[in-house]
Amino acid sequence: MRIPLINRGGGETAVDPVCHMDVDKSKPNGGTFVYQEETYYFCGPGCNRAFEKEPDAYLSGEKKIDM
Repeated sequence: MRIPLINRGGGETAVDPVCHMDVDKSKPNGGTFVYQEETYYFCGPGCNRAFEKEPDAYLSGEKKIDM
């Protein structure tokens, strides 16, 4: 079952490229990672680490982690 993050700040959100959850861009729990001059935001550290190892696989849709 996927549990969405609740954005209480009303700020701008981004989609985590690994698990596709919404992430508050002002305070991403998993931090950020810049790849090819694009900043990606993560729901948690595990998604950030997975993306750092294989960014192209997640961006192409070849890999995805279901939460």
